[in-house]
Amino acid sequence: GSSKAASLHWTGERAVSVLLLGLLPAAYLCPGPAVDYSLAAALTLHGHWGLGQVITDYVHGDVPIKVANTGLYILSALTFAGLCHFNYQDVGICKAVAMLWSL
Repeated sequence: GSSKAASLHWTGERAVSVLLLGLLPAAYLCPGPAVDYSLAAALTLHGHWGLGQVITDYVHGDVPIKVANTGLYILSALTFAGLCHFNYQDVGICKAVAMLWSL
């Protein structure tokens, strides 16, 4: 039951990490909307899972855990929405990073 779910979660975390390793050169070699939105999703998910582990390790008590997890879901949703808005309304993640490198 929970052991299999934990194993699947661990596998998913590793898959997203490997995906991010592939997206970084893709963002440089062939920037575009597909890579921008893939980065938005993968970075948000990676951050969500990482901060979830911080909550698991450092937040104790039923109410504080519920409050922290609710805050994490709100933060993750806003992060993804903000990155998507940036991709749609502005230059996108790939071009923004390229512009920063050109400074």
